[in-house]
Amino acid sequence: MPLAHASFTWRKASGLVETDRGRTEQTFPARYRPDPSVANQLEFALKYDGVNLEVLRAVFDQVDTKELSAWVRATPTGKYTRRIWFFYEWLTGRTLDVPDALDGPYVDAIGGDAFAALPIRSQRHRVRDDLPGTRDFCPLVRHTPTLDTFAVKRLEQRVRAIVAEHDPALLHRVAQFLFLKETKSSFEIERERPDRQRTLRFVELLRTPHSIHDLSHDRLVYLQRAILDPRYAQAHYRTDQNYVGQTLASYRERIHFIAPRPEDLAGMMAGWLACNERLATSRIDPVVQAAVLGFGFVFLHPFGDGNGRLHRFLIHHVLSRTGFTPHDMVLPISATMLARPRDYDACLENFSVPLLALLDWRIDANGAMTVLTDSASFYRYFDATAAAEYLYATVEHTIETDLRDEIDYLTRFDTAWRALREIVDMPDRRLELFVKLCLGNDGTLSATKRSTFAELTDDEVARMQSAIRDAGL
Repeated sequence: MPLAHASFTWRKASGLVETDRGRTEQTFPARYRPDPSVANQLEFALKYDGVNLEVLRAVFDQVDTKELSAWVRATPTGKYTRRIWFFYEWLTGRTLDVPDALDGPYVDAIGGDAFAALPIRSQRHRVRDDLPGTRDFCPLVRHTPTLDTFAVKRLEQRVRAIVAEHDPALLHRVAQFLFLKETKSSFEIERERPDRQRTLRFVELLRTPHSIHDLSHDRLVYLQRAILDPRYAQAHYRTDQNYVGQTLASYRERIHFIAPRPEDLAGMMAGWLACNERLATSRIDPVVQAAVLGFGFVFLHPFGDGNGRLHRFLIHHVLSRTGFTPHDMVLPISATMLARPRDYDACLENFSVPLLALLDWRIDANGAMTVLTDSASFYRYFDATAAAEYLYATVEHTIETDLRDEIDYLTRFDTAWRALREIVDMPDRRLELFVKLCLGNDGTLSATKRSTFAELTDDEVARMQSAIRDAGL
């Protein structure tokens, strides 16, 4: 997958950093150039480009272990030596012919390169393992100015400040509407219109995301069955190759996304669940956690259907679990995604488009796909930085615009309702119908609907219409 940062040496270099399409290229003077050995090249990359697990794994699969072992034995206390040694054994599961490190202060595996979990000491390497996952699944999120700026805003406090400004009874009604809005928006992104039962099941899931403490294979299956027609739900992770595409007029398939091979999926999902547990005990920013788990899930695509809705539910689950979202409240994130589809698509394509360029596959006459590329590392160690930046921007817009708008609308609706009651004390259902018909016709009751309220005088209708307009509905 594309590198976020790449370093070079050149005799005329001035240390200039150039950024193009999200990639940073840094050139150093010739004196920085490492010798051609793999070990020194790795040290240079780790020092100036940061941790890239996908690249490290690819190099370690080809490296001469005798050469690497000799380098570690020659410089056993070097911080980059110990980190590279640690990453080799962590990523491959193989042990180098090197004795345990006895000297040197402990160093962090990630350091300041990316958002890190609470460290676990690896005594053998004298390295603090602060990786947020396991070798089976461990996306990283790099520290960027954008994410640092979002963190300073403390959006979770902003949510609480908005909630504190309003009456609890009003907020309860807002919450009920938001649960329904989020449900409909999440299905609409998939171009689906669920029946009443499926809608109610998804609403109920959104009401209690904080109660789901033990994400597991069985729990994910349960969640999938709760949002799908039971006839199409699965009892296990998929066993066939999944992809997203469209059939063109020529009956050719245009492929938009290819999921991991089924033979790789079980290990990745075990890693995803372990990553979830690691993050749950970390101090990593809640939105960053939600991006890693939510987008990681949809990229793994473990089920034949329902992955998109579960991915968005899992975002809510993490935000609720971490206390970012108050209990009994949901942020209509799917509604923001639906209203800004290009941003959502761009986030997904940031992963899927470069991935497609690296895969080789074939499709038979029945539309069954076989992926020919050993592609597991692309999914296990993807760079989740862009997903975290996108999700943070989406959450901010949801809080500052959508949440405020819903509260403001309901406040204005209550103002109108009280004014209408003072004009005519009519039954609730009749009053609701009057408001609905007026709002559907630019604030006035149409001539064709006037007979529906034959009991009202023209003066009462005029005053009621004015009350609705004065309230700003």
